[in-house]
Amino acid sequence: MTNVIVVGAQWGDEGKGKIVDWLSKRAEIVVRFQGGHNAGHTLVINGTTFKLSLLPSGIVRPNKQSIIGNGVVLNPWALMEEIETLTNQGVEISPSNLSIAENVSLILPLHSNLDNARENSLDGTKIGTTGRGIGPAYEDKVGRRGIRAGDLANKEILSERLDNMLLHHNALMRGLGFDEIKKQDVLEPLLEIAPKITPYIKTVWKQLDEARQRGQRILFEGAQGVMLDIDHGTYPFVTSSNTVAGAASIGSGQGTKTITFNLGITKAYTTRVGSGPFPTECHDEVGQILGERGREFGTVTGRKRRCGWFDAVMVRQAITVSGITGIALTKLDVLDGMKTLQVCVGYKLNNREIDYFPASIDDQKNVQPIYESLEGWSEPTYGARTWVDLPANAIKYIRRIEELIRAPVSMLSTSPERDDTILVQDPFAD
Repeated sequence: MTNVIVVGAQWGDEGKGKIVDWLSKRAEIVVRFQGGHNAGHTLVINGTTFKLSLLPSGIVRPNKQSIIGNGVVLNPWALMEEIETLTNQGVEISPSNLSIAENVSLILPLHSNLDNARENSLDGTKIGTTGRGIGPAYEDKVGRRGIRAGDLANKEILSERLDNMLLHHNALMRGLGFDEIKKQDVLEPLLEIAPKITPYIKTVWKQLDEARQRGQRILFEGAQGVMLDIDHGTYPFVTSSNTVAGAASIGSGQGTKTITFNLGITKAYTTRVGSGPFPTECHDEVGQILGERGREFGTVTGRKRRCGWFDAVMVRQAITVSGITGIALTKLDVLDGMKTLQVCVGYKLNNREIDYFPASIDDQKNVQPIYESLEGWSEPTYGARTWVDLPANAIKYIRRIEELIRAPVSMLSTSPERDDTILVQDPFAD
């Protein structure tokens, strides 16, 4: 039996949604194991676009089980809105094909309010959060004052948990110069949404273990990217959860022995949303071309993504710390027609060369990319579905990336469409 993890190997937005959707054909269960509704996945299937934030990408396929694991922070209102949107697009969603871990932590409106208040108070040092309350919800989780999905079934416990949470949050509100939060303003909406959420709540770790024992294939779907990991990313310009593959075990309640293939997703170039270091960012016409061709706007926020050349140093580091087995290279077609391509093969810091992305925020700001030039191609790669359909220079580009990142390209995506995918190594092969 083969179970696969999919994680981003850059700063997110690598095209995980399409790859997970494509792989979900081979799996019976798809699990989201971290992040919240700050992570957007766009799927294009037979000309129809589906935009997902909380729901696992497997939800659009019939006869698949989708699971929201305990490592996710869940906004109940955002979830119900997403379910309604997809239902109107013809996707069937019910407790029979969607499960929510009973120990998943909830995002409340007070979390997003605090998120925005903090971000607006950070003059000149904004993190670039989506303002969705992700960070404050994770803070409450580790502070042992969070409200979990299972609490929604018991009004008394919910009320007690809320008292504990507000003791902390109202102290913050006073410190930031805002009015205190009234308990009823939080409790009443929770009691109203509870009957809509509770039918989906399950003992997910047990459900997954039983599925594994039956020999069912499980696909674990990560959000964001390794370089946004709270420990291994470009701190403090990171998300509030662990995005590396190891988080799949913690965020789903499954042991590490469950995982057999770790697939990292990376674009053929690099993008980033929000603030933070970006050594290969292009502020010239190249950056503009990449952004326009790649339609680089955030699925959740609509924010324009910063664009630059492929950074092999960063991806190699992501592969190492996340234990990635092979990569899926996406958006190769965006590079079609470019005469010369640059690939970052090292950094220069304080007049010395280094081969890793430093942890120090000061060093991260000061590293300079060392580029290697590669010849581009004029023939189109868009829509290619076999290796022989690719131009010779495109193949050379892929092979050089494999050498630099020290991992094979297992899959290649040549358009947003589901079937425009070249499979080199099937992650689900036994």
